[in-house]
Amino acid sequence: MSITLSNLPWLGIALAFVLSSALGAAWFTALFRKQYLFTLGRPANEPQSKDPIYFVGPMICNFLVILTTAILMQWLNITTYGAAFPFELLVGLGYLVTNTMNIAINPNMPRPIAYGVLTGAYHMVAMVLVCTVLVALK
Repeated sequence: MSITLSNLPWLGIALAFVLSSALGAAWFTALFRKQYLFTLGRPANEPQSKDPIYFVGPMICNFLVILTTAILMQWLNITTYGAAFPFELLVGLGYLVTNTMNIAINPNMPRPIAYGVLTGAYHMVAMVLVCTVLVALK
């Protein structure tokens, strides 16, 4: 298999990046901030860190997930919403949610299951969004 970068849906990748990054920002800072802090064992009124790594790091990871998804969709010739749906579930649940849960299960995470569910749900919703955009703008 070869990667044909020029054939990737770059507009779709860019839009998926913007939308899933916005979703992540809303998910963890507005929609579920208190629940997220609870899963980390932190007080609900804790101020948000201004350290750039907490903004830039997730965005870099997000971009790499989207790029990888676009490449896989190209390799697998996923060009319809019907074909994208089982792919979204497979990648979302099989890799993203599972890996999130695996990372959460460690002695430093006070509420690993709650963290895995909350964060895994974001990854699943974001994967559906990403694949939908990539199919729409193929």
